[in-house]
Amino acid sequence: MSADTAVRIAAFLDANHVMSLATCGAEGPHAASVFYVRDGLALLWVSDPESRHSAQLEANARVAATIAPDYFDYDDIRGVQLSGQARVITDASERANARLILHARYPYLQRISENRQALREAYQRMEFYRLEPTRLVLIDNSCGFGHKDILELGDNSTRAMI
Repeated sequence: MSADTAVRIAAFLDANHVMSLATCGAEGPHAASVFYVRDGLALLWVSDPESRHSAQLEANARVAATIAPDYFDYDDIRGVQLSGQARVITDASERANARLILHARYPYLQRISENRQALREAYQRMEFYRLEPTRLVLIDNSCGFGHKDILELGDNSTRAMI
């Protein structure tokens, strides 16, 4: 594993906010865009447990995701593709940590949890999720057509890496 690649991936993840999360279940494949925050190289998000992607990852934890800004010129394309295991966060201290770092990055979540009762109640029904990647691919066409730096993590924890 390249420490430089891990640092560049972490910087890219920090510079962006939305991932397209791909899940697969009995209804077939599905993709959903969700706001995320980075914890090491793992990604955390909050979502409705009744949503299709949440229900599918409960049945099949194997997921894939992409993060990429919108580009007009092919030479500018940069993004991260990742695959790994996702799960609902059930441990109370881990949930509290997820809430803290999500609220730090997205202050509107804190406002939702404090404001109008309907919004507060909806937010309280949400679950926190964690994607532990096993493989990350940094795409960077500014380094050449189709340039990729690959980070294979296997089953190692992603928390202490960055």
